[in-house]
Amino acid sequence: MDELIDILTPDGKPSGKTALKSEAHRNGWFHATVHIWLFTEDHQVLLQQRSFAKKVFPGLWDISVAGHISAGESILSAAKREVFEELGLLVSETDLIKIGTRIHQIKHKNGIQDNEYHHVFICKLEESIKNLSIQEEEVEAIKLVDLTTLKNTKKLTNVLLPKFHDYYCSVYKEILKKLNS
Repeated sequence: MDELIDILTPDGKPSGKTALKSEAHRNGWFHATVHIWLFTEDHQVLLQQRSFAKKVFPGLWDISVAGHISAGESILSAAKREVFEELGLLVSETDLIKIGTRIHQIKHKNGIQDNEYHHVFICKLEESIKNLSIQEEEVEAIKLVDLTTLKNTKKLTNVLLPKFHDYYCSVYKEILKKLNS
């Protein structure tokens, strides 16, 4: 879905401009997204399989929930909205624990240029995945996997992307810290 998003400067500051997501990707303009990693008390993490209709990484088992922040929307509102849209799960702002912001820059073979600031959250999943309702346009399937999967991405195929191994390891450490606190 094409949506209106805020355009950022290369250093992540608001530019005062908005554009359609497709235009931002075509021109390589910086913009903001949210990543939400859902984990369970028994050391599992929820992965979603991206829809095979997606323009980028179709069919890949990926982050629990991810999406663009709409123009004028707050980061936390976007995170809550994306969790609800993709999984039918209501979370509160206090459930979302921000663990950082990362710059992501990649040019895809299809011409899409992702120049994004990812606002990364972890969130404890207390609902059975059987009760979740996936957004079929975005998500093919969901599954729980052992948390250590985040550390072992270099050994996997079609599960996460080995080139972002350091990112996944940092998420693993933050979830482990939260589970042990």
